[in-house]
Amino acid sequence: MRKLKPNIRLKRLAARATNMTDFKIEKFPFDQAAVNDWGLADPVGVDWPVVYTLSSDDQIYVGETLNATSRLTQHLKSSSKQNLKSVQIILNARFNKSACLDLESQLIKYFAADGTHRVLNANSGITEANYFERDSYRESFKELFDLLVKDGLLSRPIEEIVNSNLFKFSPFKSLNTEQAVVVSEITERIVEDVKSLKTGQLIVQGDPGTGKTIVAIYLVKLLKDIALMSSDELVEQESVFSELFTEQSADAIRELRIGLVVPQQALRKTLQTVFSKTPGLDKSMVMTPFDAADSNEDFDLLIVDEAHRLGQRANQSSAMQNKKFSELNRKLFGSDDSSITQLDWITKKSKLQLLLLDTAQAVRPADLPLATTEKLISDASTNKSLFRLTSQMRVTGGKDYLEFVRALFSDSPLPRKDFNGYDLRFYEDAGQMRRDILKLDAEHGLSRLLAGFAWPWASKNNPAATDIKLDGLELKWNQTAVDWVNSPTSKNEVGSIHTIQGYDLNYAGVIIGNDISYNPLTKQITFSRENYHDVKGRENNAARGIVYTDEDVLQWVLNIYRVLLTRGIKGTFIYVCDAELRKLIKQRLEFK
Repeated sequence: MRKLKPNIRLKRLAARATNMTDFKIEKFPFDQAAVNDWGLADPVGVDWPVVYTLSSDDQIYVGETLNATSRLTQHLKSSSKQNLKSVQIILNARFNKSACLDLESQLIKYFAADGTHRVLNANSGITEANYFERDSYRESFKELFDLLVKDGLLSRPIEEIVNSNLFKFSPFKSLNTEQAVVVSEITERIVEDVKSLKTGQLIVQGDPGTGKTIVAIYLVKLLKDIALMSSDELVEQESVFSELFTEQSADAIRELRIGLVVPQQALRKTLQTVFSKTPGLDKSMVMTPFDAADSNEDFDLLIVDEAHRLGQRANQSSAMQNKKFSELNRKLFGSDDSSITQLDWITKKSKLQLLLLDTAQAVRPADLPLATTEKLISDASTNKSLFRLTSQMRVTGGKDYLEFVRALFSDSPLPRKDFNGYDLRFYEDAGQMRRDILKLDAEHGLSRLLAGFAWPWASKNNPAATDIKLDGLELKWNQTAVDWVNSPTSKNEVGSIHTIQGYDLNYAGVIIGNDISYNPLTKQITFSRENYHDVKGRENNAARGIVYTDEDVLQWVLNIYRVLLTRGIKGTFIYVCDAELRKLIKQRLEFK
């Protein structure tokens, strides 16, 4: 094949692009003749870093290479790419290997979240890697993304894509180093345990915003991709998890039956949508604890997201679920013992369990008891089966902000810091907070009002009713329990813990209601049962003969507010109803 001298090649590339933002996209059919013709005509075909896509009307593959002609020829031999029709080569004179790897990972994320094409890439490892002038390169990529929208490969601007559920919960999300290490170690452990027929539990412990849900989704996709890899594709892996893509690993887990159990209704529906649009995954893999327990088949691996939200024997949300709980206990264990929990169901129905949890995010009496989750962590630590996530991925205020929120309602509050410029505001006018949230929603999207369950949900049965009256405002609770954040009316409503736990916002306006107050004489935050309207949140456990005190319920309510205060990626705004608590929180936030 003809190869131009380096100085001629560089001159031609320089003629194409004089700076980092000059991109060119060359297109031709995905067949051997067209690939050969392009390689002969263009020197970058054999000796220059490029990013490329292979696509059809509904499928796309993204890659990067130093030798496009050779790489495309390899792809033409791949059985999984026979339906692809077009090649798009993305060129820039300033490209290098690191920039191309970065651009490749970003394009995979955006195409997957856009939803127009099914991304065929295996989940072999997209991580956030730094390199020389990365910020400048990423700024320049914005021009390319606009070109891809104009060309029709992307259906909408990146700003809209990144606010979508398909982006936030994509199995193609970039992992930070900590997450990548945890995923790699767990994958190796699962493969080895399957080979040796071991059973048992693995635990991932992490604070809000450390990416537990992303790790769960990523892991399911990674395991499926390893298992489904054909021999002609194994050689294509060039990423952080490439060593996991071996024929031995594929053979070991090829028949692995995997389920993802998600106790929360709102989040479960969202993840089912994500799985339905991801090659190799299926919405049926995302289940309720009831679905997993009632399955006709056992599982090799059950992954439980938000495992602290698994239920114990208590009064369920409906008579049908109460009946079903009893039936499943008898089906699995022979009796309806009141001590049996949904965690016991998961353990009974699977050989291996991976539980992702945070002991501080239990928000109802029916959730697993704190003693149970703490013992899970302790046992896993003893058995070297505990994996920790500590890096804050959601809130730009970082770990310092998370620790500040955790201590905000305690007897030992932490001093307020700058939190990396995190937009933390205190309001004495709820109307102004709402106006600011609406303004930010218009500018950035995903800015919502949230509140503790300190008002009855009158509009649930009467859509014309007002739920929350505050400083002249008349507001309604969320009108849907499923994917409320993205519902068309959500910006004019108020979300509760049951619609927001597990989700991200750009900005969160949090109303701390009269369900908690501050007694300046005793210097204690107290719980007000008459002002707390989540019936299941304060209900005694008659099935087990347990009566919950106000102090018991207070801990769940404080957990709720800590969760609400960690939903905002860019900022959190706070309004407090109780006058004495308002003074205390304002002082602790150091707003004079």
